[in-house]
Amino acid sequence: QVQLVESGGGLVQAGGSLRLSCAASRRTFSMYTMAWFRQALGKERELVAAISRIGGTTHYTDSVKGRFTISRDNAKNTVYLQMNSLKPEDTAVYYCAADRQAVWAPMGPYDDWGQGTQVTVSS
Repeated sequence: QVQLVESGGGLVQAGGSLRLSCAASRRTFSMYTMAWFRQALGKERELVAAISRIGGTTHYTDSVKGRFTISRDNAKNTVYLQMNSLKPEDTAVYYCAADRQAVWAPMGPYDDWGQGTQVTVSS
């Protein structure tokens, strides 16, 4: 099991930026596909972005393309989500997730989850 700890959430005005970080507990971090999900109040959890083990392949949901960037630093066991041009509809709890299977499958299923970090975008 991988322990995941998110940080970097907060309150920001529309048009602003935030960078989320997710630190993993395992040295085998580089073997995992990593992803960011979000869940807004009253809505289902959705995949925001995913990144392959070495970082050469990424996947984004349409609503964040061109605004969000997922990246990873395997030496630091950390995955990031840079969020620019934030909109009120980006408001949600953001979760980091790890997929321990060997193949690239951005839709999952994901094995391990963080506790989440709140992102609130005011209009």
